[in-house]
Amino acid sequence: MGPRFQPDDTLYKRRNTLKVEYVPDEIVGRDNEIEEYEAALQPIINGEYPDNIFIYGKTGVGKTAVTNFLLNELRESADHFEVNLTVITLNCDGLSTSYQAAISLVNNLRDHENHIAETGHPQSKVYRLLWDELNKLSGSVIIVLDEIDHITDDTFLYQISRADNNGYIDNIQLGIIGISNDSTFREQLDAKVQSSLCETEISFPPYGTEELQKVLEQRAEIAFHEGALEDGVIPLCAALGRQDGGDARRAITLLRKAGDLARTENADSVTTDHVERAQEKLEAQQSMDIMRDLTEHEQLTLYALTTLAAEGDTPARSRIVYQRYKELCEFQGREPRTARRMRSFLSDFEILNLTLSEMEHRGQDGGTYRQHELTRDIATVVDALQTIISEFGAHQSIIEYLPDSGEEFATM
Repeated sequence: MGPRFQPDDTLYKRRNTLKVEYVPDEIVGRDNEIEEYEAALQPIINGEYPDNIFIYGKTGVGKTAVTNFLLNELRESADHFEVNLTVITLNCDGLSTSYQAAISLVNNLRDHENHIAETGHPQSKVYRLLWDELNKLSGSVIIVLDEIDHITDDTFLYQISRADNNGYIDNIQLGIIGISNDSTFREQLDAKVQSSLCETEISFPPYGTEELQKVLEQRAEIAFHEGALEDGVIPLCAALGRQDGGDARRAITLLRKAGDLARTENADSVTTDHVERAQEKLEAQQSMDIMRDLTEHEQLTLYALTTLAAEGDTPARSRIVYQRYKELCEFQGREPRTARRMRSFLSDFEILNLTLSEMEHRGQDGGTYRQHELTRDIATVVDALQTIISEFGAHQSIIEYLPDSGEEFATM
């Protein structure tokens, strides 16, 4: 008997090119943004001082991809014209304070064996070490701060964007590129930081359907064999990606998931049916992630509604959901939130597409009330809420949906 896993290249030519990390040789669908960005980087090749650049736009609109693409081009041009250039990239995800960001940048500039500890230094010493490291470099230096909005205070951004003005660096021409998913981040900055960090601002709007189609066509040509995709696949992925807020990452991921589904089924080609089923799976996964990220009392509210759904009692009025929510809290001796607060949780769930609510009108006596029901199946919600169920006890109505018939859960 041969190996269980066999190579399969009937549909895919280079599947890895449908991964988020892949940077294509050419960027499509972002011509205006590239033109602006290129003009802002041009002074470096002229031997001039670069402007600080602030890039903003939602996730999946090409900010990081365009930045990586243009910086690769810039490095090649710098080598060709013998321009001394250093590019340093720092992802600020997980660096919530200026102190953490400064230490991370120092360590980025040092060999691993010379890294400094992440705590225990006076702030002034950390910045002194940072200026020392930067002054060891020469020529033009670009520091890319990706997901810059994770840094919650202005100290680091003030220090780094005004280091030259304040006389801390004298050996290099320093430029900062800040990349943010939050368009309001710029407005929250101190005026001095804003003026120095945002000398050039470039907004990346969501992709339109046509732009997404170009992006997907480019990837598909590299990733799949000719004829592997039915005609309607790319237009459908682009249309669904546009509905998801013009997020190219989501659209590319959807195409990959559809391809994987077709490959699993040994299909001759990827069809629109594969795309639709892949979209359903992605939406289910997304809703699982959303439910797991809810706060404790949000999860308890959703749990309460789920138990009512399992009993066949939905759509349920807000006050009925609140009664069940209170029972869950009291079973563990927890203080419930107010009815008004719980109703706001239910409103949020509808925005997150976890529930559906409608206003009902009473008969002769007048007045209205709101009724709620789940948009996700009970098993999926129970799976997502397993942590809270194990802590607060398994309500009798959902026992059948638990693994091992809920034997490891306390029942109520």
